[in-house]
Amino acid sequence: MTHTARPGLRSAWTTTPASYDDPGVQQLLLGLHDEQRSIYGFADDPADTPVFQFAPPCGLFLLVQDEHGNALGCGGWRFLDPRTAEIKRMYVRPEARAQSLGREILLRLEADAKRRGATCTQLETGVANTAALALYRAQGYMPITSYRPDRNPDVNRALRKDLRARVAAQSSNSNSRSKTTGQ
Repeated sequence: MTHTARPGLRSAWTTTPASYDDPGVQQLLLGLHDEQRSIYGFADDPADTPVFQFAPPCGLFLLVQDEHGNALGCGGWRFLDPRTAEIKRMYVRPEARAQSLGREILLRLEADAKRRGATCTQLETGVANTAALALYRAQGYMPITSYRPDRNPDVNRALRKDLRARVAAQSSNSNSRSKTTGQ
């Protein structure tokens, strides 16, 4: 799907499903890995994640590109269990940030996971990634105890979102707006 430039945005972009081993995705994952290593001194190796984990119907990986085909951002989801989707490898290149790309990727991943039966999403991010933490909190993610036994709580933050609650909140807000408009 193509998005045209909106106020404050530099250009249009296209969001498409991509294989985890797509060259554009791999370029972005290397950028994510390098950024995490520079901040924390270590990072999970993206090559340790099997490609099939993000293949439909058990997952999805998205690639965002500009009008020239340059990779701008990516992210994926995979099932942790039959009702829980894990958001993974969300990344937007530094020069493409502050354009709502991360939010767009996240919303699309959540919608796809929900269509495939997920009732909640979970994710991890680093404590120093304040922009990502702000995005996730703004989108309804709540802190949880780490679901990965090898994680350092001084570095990692685990978050969870109930995908069913959003529908209820939207219905409630829609009803409120209808009542206000009708007065």
